[in-house]
Amino acid sequence: MEGDGSHSLQQVQAGLCAPSDPASTKVRMYEWNQSEDTLSLEAVPYPPKPRDRARWNQEMEMDPVLAALNQTVLISGPGPFVLLGVPGLETLHAWLAVPVCLLYMAALAGNVLLLGLVAADKTLQAPMYQLLGLLAAADLVLATSTVPKALAVLWGLSAEISFAACLAQLFVTHAAFIAESSVLLAMAVDRYVAICQPLRYGALLTQRVVGGVAVAAVTRGACVMAPPVALLQRLPYCGQRELPHTYCEHMGVARLACGDTRPNVWYGLATTLLSPALDFGLITTSYAFILRAVCRLPSHGARCKALGTCGAHASVITLFYTPALFSFLAHRFGRHTVPGHIHILLANLYVVVPPALNPVVYGVRTQQIAQRLRHLLRSCWVGAIRGVSPERTSHSSE
Repeated sequence: MEGDGSHSLQQVQAGLCAPSDPASTKVRMYEWNQSEDTLSLEAVPYPPKPRDRARWNQEMEMDPVLAALNQTVLISGPGPFVLLGVPGLETLHAWLAVPVCLLYMAALAGNVLLLGLVAADKTLQAPMYQLLGLLAAADLVLATSTVPKALAVLWGLSAEISFAACLAQLFVTHAAFIAESSVLLAMAVDRYVAICQPLRYGALLTQRVVGGVAVAAVTRGACVMAPPVALLQRLPYCGQRELPHTYCEHMGVARLACGDTRPNVWYGLATTLLSPALDFGLITTSYAFILRAVCRLPSHGARCKALGTCGAHASVITLFYTPALFSFLAHRFGRHTVPGHIHILLANLYVVVPPALNPVVYGVRTQQIAQRLRHLLRSCWVGAIRGVSPERTSHSSE
């Protein structure tokens, strides 16, 4: 019965029916076959042509139950999606999960440690260190919103995700990315003022300004991502459930819909150009001014140290923005030219590699944080040795 496009009423009510052509932009329409006591499933173009709409309306008037069923199909949310992981590399999923897991553990340990140091140590209350704390918090949210589910998919533990959970994941992921981009921009401005206008640094960068940066970053991310979620909720979904990705992305979910996704495409392109692309351009400009000021330093050692720090920052920033911008733009322009596995691997790169590297590049390479970290590790080591020594003494006396 399933092969010829007809289904029993019990199957339809249980939500087991799928469209005959789930890849096309079509809407499901049910027709009742009284002689065989079945519902015939037909796919019609969306929006329906006038003759299809007229026939549909006529049948809906004849059978209220069928009208309610079709209305439920069109307005109810889709069933759970199935995340396929990295298309074309299914046999390597378990191996791909190993570096992702290690990087995620490094990101958790490094960012939690950095956030704890900045929050607990009174000597790390300057705006520069508070911005590092904001960066660590954004990294934790970005990685944790995507990597655990990606690992579950790659290890074959759980590939399904509900529509509501999918929307929540893409909202949090993209909002955290935009918030982190805002923090990186604020950090670039902080370094520019500190190096190029040091006399005005104390007046321009205060704790109140850092608090404003935190509020602005979160608000910006939420405001930018609220419309896409609303756009995805209004789209009709016709049964296509397989999402070739390890987590939910805006345009990846939009392509599962059978309605007009042009508003999603244009809004996504506009936000890409006005959020991360604009931030990346401003950060690049800021570091260009910093490099110009550094090259004018009289001391060769100071120039080398400053250039090394700027080079490390530029490397992580490039690693953060390049895969993200590539992923965003590939959804819109390179769908048929960029191999799927390259796209998905790069999309996973920017949510796990920068969060693992940022605590090292921005934290450990900062002299005062490195000193406090060495002091903390030394205290922990001494405490552990003192705890072991009394046990050995008691055993020897016995």
